[in-house]
Amino acid sequence: MDERKIIAGSDETTLVRDVKAIVENGLRKAYRDANATTVITYWQVGRRIVEEEQHGQARAEYGKGLINYLSEQMTMLYPKGYSPRDLRNYRQLYLCFNDLEIWYTRVPNLNWSHFRTLLSVVSDDARYWYIREASREQWSVRTLARNVGSQYYHRLLQSPKKEKVIEEMLQLTAPFQDDARDFLKDPVVAEFLQLPSSSDFTETELEKAIIAHLKTFLLELGRGFAFMYEQYHIKTDAGDYFVDLVFYNVILKCYFLIDLKTKKITHQDVGQLDMYVRMFDDLKCTEGDNPTIGLLLCSETSEDIARYSVLNGNKQLFASKYLTCLPTKEELAREIEKQKEIFLLQQQND
Repeated sequence: MDERKIIAGSDETTLVRDVKAIVENGLRKAYRDANATTVITYWQVGRRIVEEEQHGQARAEYGKGLINYLSEQMTMLYPKGYSPRDLRNYRQLYLCFNDLEIWYTRVPNLNWSHFRTLLSVVSDDARYWYIREASREQWSVRTLARNVGSQYYHRLLQSPKKEKVIEEMLQLTAPFQDDARDFLKDPVVAEFLQLPSSSDFTETELEKAIIAHLKTFLLELGRGFAFMYEQYHIKTDAGDYFVDLVFYNVILKCYFLIDLKTKKITHQDVGQLDMYVRMFDDLKCTEGDNPTIGLLLCSETSEDIARYSVLNGNKQLFASKYLTCLPTKEELAREIEKQKEIFLLQQQND
């Protein structure tokens, strides 16, 4: 008799559900353990930096030189997570939560991104209130960032009708709460473990397919393109962002960023790309590099956004002097449409 029929005759649904629950619980525990280790490790790094500063010269120049030196040494062993910006954040973590080694046991479900979001909060009372509420209410990082940015703590403290303030917050942050399985692709853990970036951070399967083919297309096109990164992780105090594709053009001597949207262009898309370009200029470019170029690819463009947004006159997002070496808009548009058609045909055949 077929063994599968015997299994099917038993309570297979209960078996599968129970095993899934066991695995899910194990993954969550591993995630929590990794997050706790990440936070405490970064806190200890920050404490060691502060101790070294206290033993050294109390000058801003000394602190900056110390951070830069440590970053150079660490990134030779650990490419991710130890840039000067990262080390300054770890230092600030220790200064903001100098009792964290004991206190963290109260909020074991929060990750480094939660704490990083709070580094700009000046008030100790507000900072600790936010961290307690984020843990108790299981706020996502985006929810916490929104509440910090909207001065939720101070508004709640001053309002005689606290229920309305709370109700409004819950309504506005509902879309920000993470999916139950978002922890499986948390970039914080991946960076701490020095794991490679993943295209899983793209919004849709269509975007993944187009990005994969665009990379090949540009490399085959030539014109000096060298592939650097896919889904390059950018950390800010407002959250985590991912640049779809990063190239370096050896002819132009500059970074070339591509951000792909499968919908009509919005001013938020333009602002996000502008932020990517500015951050690359500040954090990645070295002596001899020309300004970074950013290219936003959308299914539909807008004349008004092109005319009235930062795209208008921006020599880094659209610079005519570079267009002879970059792919033309027509070439890119044809490639995107071609890959869309291929993707849709593949979906029909599945």
